[in-house]
Amino acid sequence: MSATQVAPPPAAVGVPEPVLVVLRGVGQVFFQEHALTGLLITLGIAAGVPLIALGGVVGSAVGAAVARGLKFDAGEVRAGIYGFNSALVGMASFFFFQPDAVSVGLMLAGSAAAAAVTRGMRGYLPFPTYTAPFIVTTWAVYFLGRALGAVASDPSAPALLPNPALPFAVESTAHGIGQVMFQASLWTGVLFLAGIAVSNREHAAWVLVGSLVGMLVAGYHVDAAVRSLDPERLVERDHWEIIRLGLFGYNATLAAVALFLWRRSVIAPALGMILSVPITESFPRVGLPALTAPFVLATWAVLALGWVEARLLGKNRTAVP
Repeated sequence: MSATQVAPPPAAVGVPEPVLVVLRGVGQVFFQEHALTGLLITLGIAAGVPLIALGGVVGSAVGAAVARGLKFDAGEVRAGIYGFNSALVGMASFFFFQPDAVSVGLMLAGSAAAAAVTRGMRGYLPFPTYTAPFIVTTWAVYFLGRALGAVASDPSAPALLPNPALPFAVESTAHGIGQVMFQASLWTGVLFLAGIAVSNREHAAWVLVGSLVGMLVAGYHVDAAVRSLDPERLVERDHWEIIRLGLFGYNATLAAVALFLWRRSVIAPALGMILSVPITESFPRVGLPALTAPFVLATWAVLALGWVEARLLGKNRTAVP
C-alpha cells in the first residue's frame, strides 16, 4: 500500500504460495505484508459476518489472479499489492447487498477491475494510491447494484459472535478498528489488532490510537440531541450511535499508520487522524458512502503539506536552539 514497507516475513513452510498471496492481500489493507496478519484479519471479519470474510478472500484471489494474468510486477503481486483493493471491493459488495446473481457478478467484476485500476493509478499518480482504487470501484458497484435491482443487505443481522456489554469508549474504539472492513464487533477489533501486532507492534499501537482519536474528535462538538447521516448506510442515526459503531474511527486508524510510514513522527499522524473526521461527516451529505475516502483525502492533504514544506524550506530549515 505504500512505498515504505517493513521487511516481508519468510514464507510459511508448507503453505502454497497462492494462499499466502491471497492472505497478504488481506493484510495489506493495514499495510502489512504478512500472511498470518491476513489470516487473523479474515478470522476477525468472520467473527462478525462470515459472508463478508468470504467476499474479502475471493476478492483478494481475483485481484491476484488478474494481476498475474496481465503480467503485473511479480514481486508486487506476491506482496499482495494487487489484492487488497480487490479484497475490499469483495467485502463491500456483500456489506451493501445480499448474495444473488447481480451482487456476485458485480463483486467478481469489481474485484477484477480494482486490480487494473490499482495498476493504472500506481503508474500515473505521483503519490501513493492507498485505497483509492477500492473507493472508485466500489462506488461504481454500489450504484450499479442499486440500478440493477440487487437486494440490499440487512443491517440488523446479528454478528456471528455477539458483543459483550462494554463501556462506550471501549466499544467505540474496538468498532473503529473493525469498521475498516465493515465490522462493528469487539472480537473483530481484537483479532485485527493481534494480526497487525504479529507483523508490527508499532503499527498496531497507531491503529488503536487512531480509532480512539477518531471517537474523541467526533464527539467533542455535539450534544445528545444531534442526529447525523450514517457515513456508510446513508441513513439518519443518533450521532452518538454513529460514534459507538466506530464510523468516525476507522479512517483515522488507516491515516495514522500511513502517515507514520511516511514520516516517523507524532504530528503527521495526528493531523491525518483529526482531518479524517470532518471529511467523514461530509460524504453522506452528497449521497456517497464514505468508505475509506476520508483516510485517502486526509493522508493526501498531509503529504501535500509536507511537499509544500519541503519546497518552501528546503535546505534553509534550521534547528531550534
